[in-house]
Amino acid sequence: MTISKLDRRKKYTRMVLKDSLIKLLKEKQISAITVKEICELADINRSTFYAHFLDQYDLLEKIEEEIIEDMDGYLSQYSCEKEEDDLQLLERILEYFVSNHDVCQTLLNEKMDTSFEKKVMVFAHQSFMQKWKTINRFENDYSKYVSTFTISGSIHVIKVWSNNGMDKTPKEMADIINNLIKNGLSGV
Repeated sequence: MTISKLDRRKKYTRMVLKDSLIKLLKEKQISAITVKEICELADINRSTFYAHFLDQYDLLEKIEEEIIEDMDGYLSQYSCEKEEDDLQLLERILEYFVSNHDVCQTLLNEKMDTSFEKKVMVFAHQSFMQKWKTINRFENDYSKYVSTFTISGSIHVIKVWSNNGMDKTPKEMADIINNLIKNGLSGV
């Protein structure tokens, strides 16, 4: 058997297991999900599961890490040196959420007991705020408050948008978020 065929099978197995966990997470908390349930839904043997992941928490962790890596790839394409770059960057991230709606909505669900939202906040803080601080000269103490407010507000707006069936385009949402960040309530 060739290596590429094994790689394809590994990729397929991991994909099916990830999809199965996401389906189960729509119904219940991670703490109530068993490896047996994931395997039954994926039609994969438990021994095969354990060849890839330690347990359901490890599988969830890998899904979250994959999304963060994908978002990092999106962000690395933009410099945010000009104000227009901020808007384009927001729009691209929102497009990412649209293309991965099922997974992102599930992981950002308020009923979830995952640490995904916190990971997104830490990632966003590291990515956005380092670039943003070079443009906007804030003192360190002040920038912590500004970044926390900006990032947590943006994430919650994205969650509401996602739960409303993404009723606006990524561009419209990027305009709304960008306008709120730049102008506060007076910009609405």
